[in-house]
Amino acid sequence: MIRKKIGIILFFSILYLSGCQPSSSTLSPTSIEESPARVDTLLIHSASMNKDIPAVVMLPSGYDEAVSDSYPVVYMLHGATGSYISWEEIYPELPDYADEYNLIIVCPDGGYTSWYWDSPIDPDFQYETHITKEVIPYIDATYRTRAEAGQRAISGLSMGGHGGLYLAARHPDLFGAAGSMSGGVDIRPFPNNWDIKERLGSYEEFPERWDAYTVVNLDTAFVKNNQALIIDCGVDDFFYEVNEDLHERLLKLKVEHDYIIRPGGHTVPYWKNAVEYQLLFFEKAFNRGNRD
Repeated sequence: MIRKKIGIILFFSILYLSGCQPSSSTLSPTSIEESPARVDTLLIHSASMNKDIPAVVMLPSGYDEAVSDSYPVVYMLHGATGSYISWEEIYPELPDYADEYNLIIVCPDGGYTSWYWDSPIDPDFQYETHITKEVIPYIDATYRTRAEAGQRAISGLSMGGHGGLYLAARHPDLFGAAGSMSGGVDIRPFPNNWDIKERLGSYEEFPERWDAYTVVNLDTAFVKNNQALIIDCGVDDFFYEVNEDLHERLLKLKVEHDYIIRPGGHTVPYWKNAVEYQLLFFEKAFNRGNRD
């Protein structure tokens, strides 16, 4: 268990309020010329929700030429009120890391406030199924991925941080590594926020359901999953206390994980800094997997 306190002072405090909706102009395959990496924007059909859902795929430079090479994949999930383009908006340089670490980065769309669950009350929000049974098979069939858990990671910010750990806990056959940045890893202290009750029903009526759908109560799954885990949160974040709780639970269970706290809140500058640590962590996890 590694606890890292990194004293990096952030000079800006910009709240992330991404309410952007996909525009029709972004739904055809594209390439961003400013980056050496190739960036595709595509539509993936969801049979579970009967609609096409967009995603962004970032490929390392040379992908088209190195036709015999295959690549590990990092899935990056957005936060509540965001979309598949959120990571490009937060960190336009992100495609460069696909090139630097020679991996594929996938940014799927998780709905406005899906929390990456299969909602038990709303058939239009079946995003656990979408990510695990629709997006991943599509990416593996379309691109030259290393289609195995040890070469696949998932992470995200805020709602996406919850989603990354939630999906990893429930699908160790798909993800050998997982992370969270400023993750809402315990939903129960926030019964009236971010449409959670619209996905699960109210906390007052369905407390057992809320218990089952929150990451902190999936802590024992990580004991047997043997995944590489990284959890990152700012000390001024409103999710800081729930991240501390998850960290302490994992310590008691002797689950190895990197836990990083530093100055900062629920802000774009914090996530721009955090994502660099997470991608480095995943790149090392993939390399360890190659040696095993």
